[in-house]
Amino acid sequence: MKEPLPQTSRRDFLRLAAVSGAVLATPSAFAAGMQQDLRGTIDAVQYKTMPNAGDRKSVSLQKMIDQAAAENVPVFLPPGTYKVSNLVLPENTRITGVPGASRIVYTGDGHLFSSENVKRIELSNIVIDGQNRWLGDYAGALLQFTGVAEVMIDNCEIGGSRKHGVQLERCGGRIARSRISGAGQSGIYAVESDRLSLEGNEVFDCGNGGILLHRWKKGADNSVVNGNRIYRIKANDGGTGQNGNGINIFRADNVMVANNHISDCAFTAIRANSASDIQITGNQCHRSGETAIYVEFEFEGAIVSNNIVNGAANGISIANFDKGGRLASVTGNVVRNLTTKGPYKPDVGFGIGIAAEADTLISGNIIEGAPRWGMQLGWGPYLRNLVVTGNIIRKAPIGCAVSVAEGAGTAVITDNVFQETPDGAVLGFEWDKKASGELALTGSSSYPHLTIERNRTS
Repeated sequence: MKEPLPQTSRRDFLRLAAVSGAVLATPSAFAAGMQQDLRGTIDAVQYKTMPNAGDRKSVSLQKMIDQAAAENVPVFLPPGTYKVSNLVLPENTRITGVPGASRIVYTGDGHLFSSENVKRIELSNIVIDGQNRWLGDYAGALLQFTGVAEVMIDNCEIGGSRKHGVQLERCGGRIARSRISGAGQSGIYAVESDRLSLEGNEVFDCGNGGILLHRWKKGADNSVVNGNRIYRIKANDGGTGQNGNGINIFRADNVMVANNHISDCAFTAIRANSASDIQITGNQCHRSGETAIYVEFEFEGAIVSNNIVNGAANGISIANFDKGGRLASVTGNVVRNLTTKGPYKPDVGFGIGIAAEADTLISGNIIEGAPRWGMQLGWGPYLRNLVVTGNIIRKAPIGCAVSVAEGAGTAVITDNVFQETPDGAVLGFEWDKKASGELALTGSSSYPHLTIERNRTS
């Protein structure tokens, strides 16, 4: 006995007929592949919002978005160029298109996309071109979302913004598999996030930053930055680290930065400022203009592990114990091919492999080609509870510079290998001035705050 056919309402039939008609209006090859996927959508052909229709398109597309959101169905943009501006995305907006072929072009006079205090917004498979046109003073980015619980951007191309490419404030959600380029400021600027995921994106050729996760006040952010490719990030607005960073975490706690490929940043590949309980692991950092990986200022708790740094002014820095920066594990990293040249005149100098100050384990790292010091342990009195063991340091004038200034705390330096360190394997420094001879040999230390044993030099 045959099962009865499912019942279809007249409204469902009319909607399906309209969508099917839109499919038939597109090229046959495209229609064949998309016909089944378009059921229950509202599309630009159906709503008479044809590509290249002029200024009327903003009004038509806004009406289409509003209707689709009210009916809780997606908006589909067939291939073409849609010249629009000043679109406001309501609750349950879902806009999708044909990857690389459905283009939304900003015409100026304010902003392109904005949304505020809604639960969910989705954009997928579309190209968004800002054309470097003027943005209103109220607009921080080409795409600006505030108080959106879930922003979902997938497989999009976003380019040509005079300010940030995407700005999220008090948002959660995910930006994935997207290309963001040519932003005058940063590619993605997210502030006060709530469990935001940034995964598998390509961010490049931006004026002041790649991916920025910031908070107005220090607190839990719980975001993940994973598997992104970030390159050619400038610092057009200058400074000593505010700009020019591939990934910048500021006051955002509980963040994971993993498995990213970052190259050719004017300053830092990964910079964590006042970010506690941060994990920086498995990243590739190439040709950084300043310190490749920076954990600084008011933080407690950091893991920096299994990263590759190839080309930078400094390799890895765990700094600012004077501001409360402490408690880190730096293990399994490879740091090489550093330079003494940087974007400004530093207090200590560039060309240092790994630097740390307080309550930090430094173990199992390989440093090769640090033209100043392989390691810097402490700075003046800012030294406490460092354990430095099982590292290999090669081709550095001084293998390890450890603070012996008045007030410096405990450091344990054991079982390391120093090779080709012609000016000394382990030397004491008072600030930046050499204060001792070779300390690497067992029993040679005359400083009670230091334990230096079982190191090998050649």
